[in-house]
Amino acid sequence: MKHVYFDSAATTQLREEVIEKMQTALANTYGNPSSVHSFGRTAKTAVESARKTIAKTLNAHPSEIIFTSGGTEADNMVLRCAVRDLGVTTIITSKIEHHAVLHTAQELHAQGQVFLWYVDLDEHGNIDLQHLETLLKKDDSKKLVSLMHINNEIGNILDLQAVARMAKEHHALFHSDTVQSIGHYPLDVQTVPVDFLAAAAHKFHGPKGIGFAFIRKHSGLGRMISGGAQERGHRAGTESFHNIVGMETAFVRAYGDLDAETAYVRGIKEHFVNRIKAEIPGVAFNGHSGDLEKSTYTLVNVRLPVPQEKALMLLFHLDMKGIACSKGSACQSGSDAGSHVLGAILSGEDLEKPSLRFSFSKYNTIDEVDYAIGVLKEFVNA
Repeated sequence: MKHVYFDSAATTQLREEVIEKMQTALANTYGNPSSVHSFGRTAKTAVESARKTIAKTLNAHPSEIIFTSGGTEADNMVLRCAVRDLGVTTIITSKIEHHAVLHTAQELHAQGQVFLWYVDLDEHGNIDLQHLETLLKKDDSKKLVSLMHINNEIGNILDLQAVARMAKEHHALFHSDTVQSIGHYPLDVQTVPVDFLAAAAHKFHGPKGIGFAFIRKHSGLGRMISGGAQERGHRAGTESFHNIVGMETAFVRAYGDLDAETAYVRGIKEHFVNRIKAEIPGVAFNGHSGDLEKSTYTLVNVRLPVPQEKALMLLFHLDMKGIACSKGSACQSGSDAGSHVLGAILSGEDLEKPSLRFSFSKYNTIDEVDYAIGVLKEFVNA
């Protein structure tokens, strides 16, 4: 049986050099980075080197890069601490954000700490920028705009610069979950005046359990986890050294090979889009995921012309054929609630049809695409 992994938006395969770097770190650099002896200093130097590496690529100051356990913690840190420390009383977001943002904002609203406003979406899941400006003008409350750069389910790309400038013009703070874009797209935080970002290493061939928040200097944002003075006082707890150096290695390779890998993965997606349209008449693309210009090159979300009763066996059938993909995002797998993203943009009739997210990486091949579409075609026509 073939084994085909088309779920890189959920998590990516580790690069070999990342594994080697982490193994060396685990075996040899076991000192606590907060210790003053040579073992600790060696670890501390490597941690700060990783921080500088990431900061340089993003055109940030090293003190603005705060290591976290991943994107979810970074999102929570920014939203919760902005309300507590920065006087934010209104959060503006959308109904298709990652649950790390959506659920956090909803909890803050339920606790009576903020007003929660949702910006309108069009039928493709694009943010209505005119409505966003209307919300920013609505009153004089201190606002935080939280909108993701690339949607993790349908791949739509937000104009970060336009939103950042709009927020700045109206004296609002801007946070973006960039988990699906860091490592895949260049980003200059001096050109794009965003206040806060979130990233996760396992989305760009690094280890799970490590990520970072970009927190612009002098923001006034405090800590979410109390304890020691690690991470410039933003996040207490002994640094996950082996994960940090693994993330640095993955980050360096991601941006060092960005042009070549982007072209290769884009070719994989283009072939997938063309083949599935040719082989399965009636297939549809959710959001702009079938458009190579309006969506990320890393994923596609397809809706198949299959009745609901037959759709129940689709993921099982694919798994039996060795194909890994997602029904919605991996963060909600096992849930019967369905995709909140698709629920916000599709009609009831379209929601009854099965939708699948296929996401790609440098480790995929054209042959794998052909095999997967052959399996899908067989299922649809059975």
